[in-house]
Amino acid sequence: MSLITAPVRQLLLFTRLQTRSCAFAIALLLGVALSGALPEGPVARYDLLFGYGLLLTAVFRLRGWESRRDLAVIAVCHVIGLAFELVKVSLGSWSYPEPALLKVAGVPLYGGFLYAAVGSYVCGAWRLMELELVGYRPRATAAVAAAIYVNFFSHHWLPDARWPLAALLLAVTAGTWVRFTLGSARLRMPLALSFALIGFFLWLAENLATYLGAWRYPYQLHGWQPVSVDKFGAWALLISVTVVLVAAVHHRRTGGPARCHAQVRRAEAQSGMDRCAAN
Repeated sequence: MSLITAPVRQLLLFTRLQTRSCAFAIALLLGVALSGALPEGPVARYDLLFGYGLLLTAVFRLRGWESRRDLAVIAVCHVIGLAFELVKVSLGSWSYPEPALLKVAGVPLYGGFLYAAVGSYVCGAWRLMELELVGYRPRATAAVAAAIYVNFFSHHWLPDARWPLAALLLAVTAGTWVRFTLGSARLRMPLALSFALIGFFLWLAENLATYLGAWRYPYQLHGWQPVSVDKFGAWALLISVTVVLVAAVHHRRTGGPARCHAQVRRAEAQSGMDRCAAN
């Protein structure tokens, strides 16, 4: 008799699939860490990281770990992220203090890969865990996500609408479930909960990234300090933008051929069946 219970096996499988989904982000952070340990050379660290990000993108595409569709979504995340960085750095929210040739208005071009890594994670999780949104309101959710993105800029000049927007996000995602596959089991969690969980782990990743010198907040310029816990809430809101982008490409409504094919794969893995009954 196995000493590992079914819930523990599911947790271990969930952890393994999540780690695989984070492959690009993990590889990027390893590059940031290794680049910080290199002796100073003729090529600036940020420029090396830009080349490394391009290399990672090429490897993931050539190996088939990301599809053309994934790559298109990830590229949009990269561009949106760079726009975000240009505004925030110009306003002094954080900085990239090291010199670089591939730097625009204080923002190194590699900075976009930090957001591309988040897009890669969501695309990877969608594929590996057969994600499906049930009760999803695409237009309403996209509208709130866009307002959240704009508010991260506008709050520098206008009242911060973060809390009202958080309430709106909860309202438009009420009743929306993320269904996912673990082995032969089909599970679900509220979409809003997934935002909170992803936001928490992004906050942990941000602590690691700033410790490695990927960028610096003003209070970290003279020595590293933990990233404010407020950033956890900011990431929990901002991840909605990435999920909306990925859902626009990957989302399929419940039922139909895609749903039947997913059932076939799970049935074959569980009992060797080679077809599913027609509805």
